[in-house]
Parts: sequence; structure tokens; C-alpha cells
Amino acid sequence: MSGQQLRLRIQTKSGHKVLEGLYLASTIGRLKEVISDITSIPQQRIKIRQGYPPKVIDITNEKSELSTLPFRSGDTLIVEEDNTVQNLATFAGTSNTKNIDSRADTLLQHQLEEGASGILTRRVVPADNSCLFTSVHLVMNDGDFDLSASSYLREVIAGIVSNNPSLFSEAMLGKPNKEYCKWIRDKNSWGGGIELSILSNYYSTEIAVVDTQSGRVDRFGEDKQLENRVFVIYDGIHYDPLVYEAVDQSGTVRTKFSIHNAVIMAQALELASEAKSIRMFTDVEGFSLRCLVCQQPLRGQREATDHAKATGHINFGEY
Repeated sequence: MSGQQLRLRIQTKSGHKVLEGLYLASTIGRLKEVISDITSIPQQRIKIRQGYPPKVIDITNEKSELSTLPFRSGDTLIVEEDNTVQNLATFAGTSNTKNIDSRADTLLQHQLEEGASGILTRRVVPADNSCLFTSVHLVMNDGDFDLSASSYLREVIAGIVSNNPSLFSEAMLGKPNKEYCKWIRDKNSWGGGIELSILSNYYSTEIAVVDTQSGRVDRFGEDKQLENRVFVIYDGIHYDPLVYEAVDQSGTVRTKFSIHNAVIMAQALELASEAKSIRMFTDVEGFSLRCLVCQQPLRGQREATDHAKATGHINFGEY
């Protein structure tokens, strides 16, 4: 059992990374080496948080095996650089550096408190072929649910595409520019990666799409050095928005977050993991499926898509 490979992902301030070559029998020291190699964080200053709310994991005993830690394959860990030791040993007499580290600690604490005082939740929107547009409008507008917004965003996309025919060529769109514009205006047309990329640029906000089947996060706009990020969750057919809600009954709702907020990213990944554990995803590679609403047997993406369009049912499971 200790020879079992351990597949882990880490969330750092620079984004997601995958840890390779680790096993349950690997030591904590080896874990630190791997993390240090891909993050450039000195081994003695690596801090790992896990769970919700995120808790610091004790990694001081470098000879202990990873099997002694609460990790399981598929987990995402929050990795931070701990400057506490360096601050005390090296910068004890440098007030300016102390102030800088204090501000960094305050920012981190704010993020942790933010994650601990509320929770990221999934808001379900109708399966009306415009779920992507409804979801994006909701997260871009502080939780405002407006079904009519989908037609507006379709027009926005069509206008951007038609005004940039050299960029949005047939090779990119999969169809001629004019044909695409007509297609995207149709309320029965489904949006995807191209539309998410355009909307991210339009709103100057990164759109993180959390895939419930793979656990992958696709970040549209990540190359633009944007300041804020919104989240939607995708199950293979349907998009829903992710909204942060306070747990103190204050009614506080947030949909936009700093791209450096690792706590919210961890919550989004946890939502995807929970959805996968209860089979709330649609495998699009041709597996046998069953509609969990009416129990009709289906096979593959095409049948599931046609069934969703015809019935509005969006909950599928493998069988």
C-alpha cells in the first residue's frame, strides 16, 4: 500500500502545479524537495495548508512517510512561503522589511478569514442552452440573476467577432465569420471556450472554469495579467456560477476575487471534488449514462445533449 503513487496538485501564488514522482512511502523531506524544485521556495520555508477551512499541515518531521499525512491522491494543497524564520533571524533590526512582511501577513490572514467566514456555493441556473451566458453575467454582476442577459452577451460576442474578421477567422471559429455570428445569436447555440475567452477580455476579468469530471481548472484570461477572477463550474454539458456567501446570515454575496486568493480557489476545487464523488458529471467520451431525473438510459455526449435540450434535465450519472 505504501508503494502507491500519490497524485497531488498544489496551488501557489503563481497558479496550479502538479507534483510528480511521489508515493505514500516517500518522505516529507522528499515532498519538500519536489515542491522547492518547482516553486523555488526554500525547503525550510515551505508551508502547506489543506482542507476547509485551510489548516496548516505539520511537515517538520522530514523522515516521516507521506502516508502519515492526511493526503490522498487528487488532493490540492495550498503552498505558501513562510518568512517567519527569516524575518526573525535576518531582518530583526530592519523595520522597513518588517513592515513589508507585516503587510503580507495581514493580506494572507485576510484571505484565510475570508475563506473561513463564508463558503463558495453553486448557484443553479436553467438548462436552456444559455447557461454559460447566464452564469458569466451573474458572476460579473455580483450575483445578479437575469435570464435576459444571455441575448445581450450573445450580441456582444457577435459584435466583437464580426469587427475582427482577421483574428476570428474560419480556422479559429470552425465556421466562416458571418456564419458564426448568426450561429451565436441563436438562443439554441451552446457557448464554450471561444465565448469564455471573449467574455473574459470584454470584462477584463479572468474566468476560471472548474471541471467536475477531471478536477482541472481552465483559466480564461490568465495570460492578460488581470487583477480579478470569477468562477463557474462545468459538468461536461452544463455551466453554473460559483458564489461566495457569508455564513453569518448577513446576506453578503461576492463573485469576484483576487487572482492571488488561494483560499477561494481551494474551495472551488473542493466543490468539484464533491460533485465528482457523487457522480454529478457527464463523461463525454461515450460511456453509458442514465438521466438521474427520469432514469432514461443514454450513451455519450450527443444523446445526453439531445436529452438535456428536449427535457431540461441536466443531472446524469454513469452506469
